[in-house]
Amino acid sequence: MRVLQSSAVLLLSCIAFSACYDYKLALQDSLLFYEAQRSGKLPSDQKVTWRKDSALNDKGNNGEDLTGGYYDAGDFVKFGFPMAFTATSLAWSVLDHASGYTSASALDDAHKAIKWATDYFIKAHVSEFEFYGQVGQGQVDHDYWGRPEDMTMARPAYMITTSAPGSDLAAETAAALAAASLVFKTVDSSYSATLLQHAIQLFNFANTYRGIYSNSITDANSFYKSSSYEDELVWGATWLYRATNDNQYLSVVNELYSGIQYNDGFGWDSKKSGADAVLYRLTKDSTYSGRLTAYCDYTFNSAPKTPKGLIFLGDWGSLRNIANAVFICLEAASLGINADTYRSGAKTQIDYMLGDGGHSYVVGYGDNYPTHAHHRSSSCPDAPAVCDWNLFNSDTPNYHVLYGALVGGPGSNDDYTDTRQDAQHNEVACDYNSAYQGALSILVELGY
Repeated sequence: MRVLQSSAVLLLSCIAFSACYDYKLALQDSLLFYEAQRSGKLPSDQKVTWRKDSALNDKGNNGEDLTGGYYDAGDFVKFGFPMAFTATSLAWSVLDHASGYTSASALDDAHKAIKWATDYFIKAHVSEFEFYGQVGQGQVDHDYWGRPEDMTMARPAYMITTSAPGSDLAAETAAALAAASLVFKTVDSSYSATLLQHAIQLFNFANTYRGIYSNSITDANSFYKSSSYEDELVWGATWLYRATNDNQYLSVVNELYSGIQYNDGFGWDSKKSGADAVLYRLTKDSTYSGRLTAYCDYTFNSAPKTPKGLIFLGDWGSLRNIANAVFICLEAASLGINADTYRSGAKTQIDYMLGDGGHSYVVGYGDNYPTHAHHRSSSCPDAPAVCDWNLFNSDTPNYHVLYGALVGGPGSNDDYTDTRQDAQHNEVACDYNSAYQGALSILVELGY
């Protein structure tokens, strides 16, 4: 179900601004993408009706219920580290830009998208110092092309413990739960309190037993290997400080911040610039605004660009990379830092994704969008039709429209081929959409 903006309102928007894109519709569609990524038993109000219940036997090593959560990308592994980053980013944008979601008639769906992740994290936090960070085995899962409800492979669960720690995973999940606790504070106070309790415990776990999660959950090494945990400890402490106003968390920030000072960026493996934005909001300390300014000035003024103007920060998921940066710089603008410049630059990049680059890179949006995204469930026809590697290798368009999904994006020369066989440029992922959706919420809030 897609709620279309009235043609009159959209026409006025087109007259007022150079590009004519319906950001409200794009925001609504992004939330449909998260519905399509749901694992477990689907709710009665599920709008993406071609998806069915799946992975209903996901369990921990002692039989704990680990159903729910999100499939990571075009596959069916539940990778906890990027899922937690996704949830934190979504909660952040809803917390600080709820008016954008409200204007797009998307706030309720945004709450549901966050809760689908946080409900799963609560299940996965089976004791104070035990947290399941992955369900499914990466390569075994990737050897299968078909519908999630038809999976037959084993789906082992992997946890972090005191003897096999994962500070990055636990602290990012703590950040997600703390941010979500603020989102739900006026919506469901009891649920908010539960989220905060788990956030406090998980951050204590992360800070007390320090280590890199992918050294403990080694199956993640080939997919989401973490480079360090210090930035996640700063990030988690930042969100716990925002949620509790307890100075013990600011002390952790002060302990570790100098060690990550030069690791600017934002993404599933880099939290520094996100922490700068939230810390500046909370403290008004010029240290953080200075780092934000340096990061955004570099992004818009000095970073490489494609011939058509996409700021190119890396070839795998090029659109995800700049969406993450754009969201941070829009947050900086919201805090009064070079607002006009950063907003104009951000809008240019989002408009590239929606069509200014020559075609839309968002499935289901515009007239010329990807029809062969590297995404198993949407590629498959409805059961009982066969879906396997023969379909993957065919030129047949995906059978279902994966509304709102941002594909990886072009190469450095704007080169792009719409094929399932190019995961680097045509896969979708939960983390790809999170900051992109946040940027959309701010553009809607600003009335663009």
